[in-house]
Amino acid sequence: MVFWEGYVSDEVMGTFAPIVVYWLYAGLYQLLPPMDEYRLHTRKEEDDKNLVPLSSVVKGVLLQQFFQATVAHLLFLITCKVTTTSENVVQPSIPVQIVQIIIAMLVMDTWQYFVHRYMHQNKFLYRHIHSQHHRLVVPYAIGALYNHPLEGLLLDTFGGALSFLVSGMTARTGVIFFCFAVVKTVDDHCGLWLPGNVFHLFFQNNTAYHDIHHQLQGTKFNYSQPFFPIWDKLLGTYMPYRLVKRPEGGFEARLMKD
Repeated sequence: MVFWEGYVSDEVMGTFAPIVVYWLYAGLYQLLPPMDEYRLHTRKEEDDKNLVPLSSVVKGVLLQQFFQATVAHLLFLITCKVTTTSENVVQPSIPVQIVQIIIAMLVMDTWQYFVHRYMHQNKFLYRHIHSQHHRLVVPYAIGALYNHPLEGLLLDTFGGALSFLVSGMTARTGVIFFCFAVVKTVDDHCGLWLPGNVFHLFFQNNTAYHDIHHQLQGTKFNYSQPFFPIWDKLLGTYMPYRLVKRPEGGFEARLMKD
């Protein structure tokens, strides 16, 4: 039993809930006070280094989410066994759903690592597609899904669809998984090292880890996203870092090269 049962179908929730969660969570970060003592980059660095204004970032994210919603809704319609609602679909037990979510996390990580890495290695794809995301040298929450539309389709939308299909999860479990993935992705780009952040406690692949990848000297490392650094460690693209307290406040994530 979930709170939306009887009001909205699981397919509709799976399509639109991740979008709503994205803007609520990213908007929350945007509304926070500056909190300079927790920033990984100064506000001056954000203004000087980023190559795209906030208005363009918002438009780019909305465009990607339009394509995501379209593909997601089609996917749910095709895979749903019931034509009207999924109220009659038997939901697996909680342990089974947890296993399905873990499988989906591993599938998504695998897909995103190899597509993401190839977009860096292929000069044409990087120059014309993936470089759009790296125009945000200093990441922030709302820009987490600021990508070229083709990248959004290949990396996020297809990766999400593959995770859903391989794991065998229902649309209802998909709502939980995709909302969690969105929150994790936004947090990885928030640019803040907040005390007590559960993602920093339980995931090595976190805000500072991904910040290294956005730095000029770190673009060939830390491709893994959004959950685990497994493929980076297995394939030699893992770059450890250390957090250094800045005299003026905040932190700096520094590469630990051999």
